[in-house]
Amino acid sequence: MNLYKSFFGISFGGAMEPLYTFRTFDMELPLVNPEEADYIILGLPFDGTTSYKPGARFGPLLIRQATLNLESYVLDYDVDVAQLRIADVGDLVVMAGDVEGTLERAARTVEELREINGSALPIFLGGEHSMTYAPVRVLRPRSYVVFDAHLDLRNEYEGSLFNHACVARRIRELGVEVAIFGVRSGTKEEIEFARENNVEWVHARDYSFDAFVDLVLSLPEPIYVSVDIDVFDAPLVPETGTPEAGGLRFWDVVEALEWLTERKSIVGFDIMEVAGTEIGNVTALTAAKLLFYFLAMTAR
Repeated sequence: MNLYKSFFGISFGGAMEPLYTFRTFDMELPLVNPEEADYIILGLPFDGTTSYKPGARFGPLLIRQATLNLESYVLDYDVDVAQLRIADVGDLVVMAGDVEGTLERAARTVEELREINGSALPIFLGGEHSMTYAPVRVLRPRSYVVFDAHLDLRNEYEGSLFNHACVARRIRELGVEVAIFGVRSGTKEEIEFARENNVEWVHARDYSFDAFVDLVLSLPEPIYVSVDIDVFDAPLVPETGTPEAGGLRFWDVVEALEWLTERKSIVGFDIMEVAGTEIGNVTALTAAKLLFYFLAMTAR
């Protein structure tokens, strides 16, 4: 893997600091070096525990490519994303089929990026949701706010403690407060775990902006924010690992993110579970639009 590790050298302290990353597709933006960035993007292209529709390994590539369809100017905020200081360090070189090994490699890479530039906001593109555990473990938020069709509170699934269906539980076990929005799938065991461990969640049928604010208002900061793309209604995001009918609208999530970025300290952000094999697929286009909105709203 040393060959891959040398693909993307980062200048740090006069030396070249190698990351376990490789270039895939450059967004059509004037990117800067990580040392100079306000935002650092890292792709996490793993789908080794996917249980229904595969293809999340292509998520980061598809999201980047889909940004070519977007105007860099986000009229809602009068912000041009092309004028922001964004670094893209490529995609993590995953260990195929080894979720725990890939999580360790992802954690080391996030640690290295924090050493290079500790003030930049890290943004992760995925890739199945299991990968979110690595940046959360490194960035140490006090709260984890996630938009997700699923509770992801299983203790284990298909023999793995780090399956995509277990990520929120592993994060709660780190001592992080967890709040989940847009839920419409879970097991009885997960519901009981949530009740016994103070995990707050809102069903998609009961979701409203007021319900969101009421729940997150008192959450301790900083906060890590995660968007599992399957939180949206299935026709909006058909190319994802486990699509579910009856999800949230695009503007529901945008409004919630606006509130968070205005009033809370955000330590990290991700968009996960984008899948597929076709360039320009609907799910990737939705994720790319959300990415540009998030970048612009934090800079307004």
